[in-house]
Amino acid sequence: MIENEQKARKFKSIVTNRKAFRDYEIFEKREVGIELMGSEVKSLRAGKVNLSDCYAAVEHGEIILYNLHISPYEMSGKQGHEPLRPRRLLLHKREIRKLFAATEEKGFTLIPLKIYFSGPYVKIELGVCRGRKMYDKRERTARMEADRAIQRAMRRKTK
Repeated sequence: MIENEQKARKFKSIVTNRKAFRDYEIFEKREVGIELMGSEVKSLRAGKVNLSDCYAAVEHGEIILYNLHISPYEMSGKQGHEPLRPRRLLLHKREIRKLFAATEEKGFTLIPLKIYFSGPYVKIELGVCRGRKMYDKRERTARMEADRAIQRAMRRKTK
């Protein structure tokens, strides 16, 4: 029984939205499910997915994911899927209400940060984000470079 639970909890990352970590300030992260067709899951297993320019919005009490490009699976034949179709995210109603309230504030949006397999299921790490200004990005990179320089100096000092 314990072995089955450990197998089910294995995480296999498919793709990470590195651009989102640079361009957005992330306030909250949430793991959500996604409604997919069989050919889409096969393409995800092959790693044929693109998260750039992807976002989520609340519509009619559901959260819909837009601009997620999942390439068509070659072996699916004619009954494949449309690569850029809107996909529904799976959450409880109270979670949807919380995310809706968070996005109602000015400047906040829902951005997918990571897509991964959690056991047999495809999960998305969804972030409540606010866009960074250009001067914020410069300040952040300067701070990171300074921290790296300090770490390098500390390593040299200890040797």
